[in-house]
Amino acid sequence: MNKTFKALSALLTYPTAQLQLAAGEISEVLDADALIPGRIRDQLHSLVSELATGDLYDLQERYVLLFDRTRSLSLHLFEHVHGESRDRGQAMIDLKSQYEQAGLLMSAAELPDFLPLFLEYLAMRPAKEACDALAQPAHIFGALAERLRKRQSPYEAVLRALIALAAAKPKDADISALLQSPDPDATDLAALDAAWEDEPVNFGPGAGDSCKDGLIARVRGAMRPAPGVSTPSRSTQRP
Repeated sequence: MNKTFKALSALLTYPTAQLQLAAGEISEVLDADALIPGRIRDQLHSLVSELATGDLYDLQERYVLLFDRTRSLSLHLFEHVHGESRDRGQAMIDLKSQYEQAGLLMSAAELPDFLPLFLEYLAMRPAKEACDALAQPAHIFGALAERLRKRQSPYEAVLRALIALAAAKPKDADISALLQSPDPDATDLAALDAAWEDEPVNFGPGAGDSCKDGLIARVRGAMRPAPGVSTPSRSTQRP
């Protein structure tokens, strides 16, 4: 298993006491593998330190404001590619099939395009294949990193690390295209509501299923364990 991918997956999950306990191991993995440039690795260590020593409720609130309430920072990759189009459903099916063929089991609460889950899958693949696969959504990582940089968020380092690992770097034009989407502040409730507003539901021939896709896309992926940490019971997960 590629432990660096597993460690990055853990850093993008909802903060828990289990994740805090695994912080030291995550740092050790990043340094032992040394796959990520030193400057970015130092930034990752800063994030790990915050996760290890910060107040858990504050860490959880920060995570929710960033990744749950802000659509432009969604960790569901297909949100940035397909939105709520019908293509998203088939893309989900195809990706889930890849996971199953690799022996990665998903819970009913998980969606295949959830970035921590995607990284856990890549951790099971040969290094070259994993880096090649990262190149495909690298422009999404670039846009997310820029938005996190604007917010001065330490999570930016995780996205920069993914770009560094990708076999091909994203094109500036592709990143710029994604950055044209609305990016409201998490405290601007009106703007957030507008960003998450469902498209009208059409009935009859040719009608899409965007409403259903949109609701499913908002279901949280189950928490992915940090390296060497068992999956927490459902009672420890947030509502």
